[in-house]
Amino acid sequence: MGEKREKHWGDRWDGRWVKDVPGLQAIMPHLMPYRTEGEVYLHDEIDATELLKFIEKKNEQLDYKMTLFHCAITGLARMVRERPKMNRFIQGRRTYERYDVSLSFVCKRRFADNAEEALMVLVAKDTDTVNEISRRIVGDVKETRKSEHATGGADAMLDNFAKLPRPLLMLAIRVIRWLDFWGINPKFLTDGDPNFTTILVSNLGSIKCPAVYHHLNNYGTNSIMVTIGALHKAEVLMPDGHREVRDMVDIGATLDERIADGFYFARSLKLIKYIFAHPELLEKPLGEPSGFDYT
Repeated sequence: MGEKREKHWGDRWDGRWVKDVPGLQAIMPHLMPYRTEGEVYLHDEIDATELLKFIEKKNEQLDYKMTLFHCAITGLARMVRERPKMNRFIQGRRTYERYDVSLSFVCKRRFADNAEEALMVLVAKDTDTVNEISRRIVGDVKETRKSEHATGGADAMLDNFAKLPRPLLMLAIRVIRWLDFWGINPKFLTDGDPNFTTILVSNLGSIKCPAVYHHLNNYGTNSIMVTIGALHKAEVLMPDGHREVRDMVDIGATLDERIADGFYFARSLKLIKYIFAHPELLEKPLGEPSGFDYT
């Protein structure tokens, strides 16, 4: 992911055209042209006990606070890097595979009802580990919270669009959608926009809320929406048969079923669970295989 690739006819600037998809998958975008028509929702509880121990040890050595969210972002990036179909999207009724693994989330400038939100995008590199990713997230959030108002990027562009008279705004959005359908939209219109990333993540645990269903958007290319709930204690039946109270986190994921089948999605979720149970994998570069046995 992220390496320079020769562009062929039919490719977009943000992804290559996947022409060898099975017949059913090739037909589905014509039968269900809108992303919201192909939504599937997964919800599961993941054991985070070992991950919390890992974070506690890391924070003894770091000059900033690493969090479960940082590790979840890194784990999701590793999953996508290892499961390339999770990095696909449907646009213009064709299947594309992104060149980069990108994750986005919303940051509150202040924890207040009337506080503005900022859009943040992280592009993961094959050499990244949880150390680099967590530092970038912490640095970006600190920089964003220096101001209570948009200072540039996608936030400022949205503010400017919102000031247009309604007829002009409707026309502008229609033109942007048309350009995106054909894959000729200017890059400056999508830079920093979470609707054009691999996974859009909502960290509901930071406000003590459970993971919830969150819809996909028909606009853009985002095919996966993940919500991370609050940590909680739960009694778990362990492999040897005894019961134990463990630290659990619930995760919800809404996916576009047109990019892959349910079996592929289920195995991808198993990999996330494996990473949470073996957090030492987070210190390996994303480009290195996890060694997870999918059988």
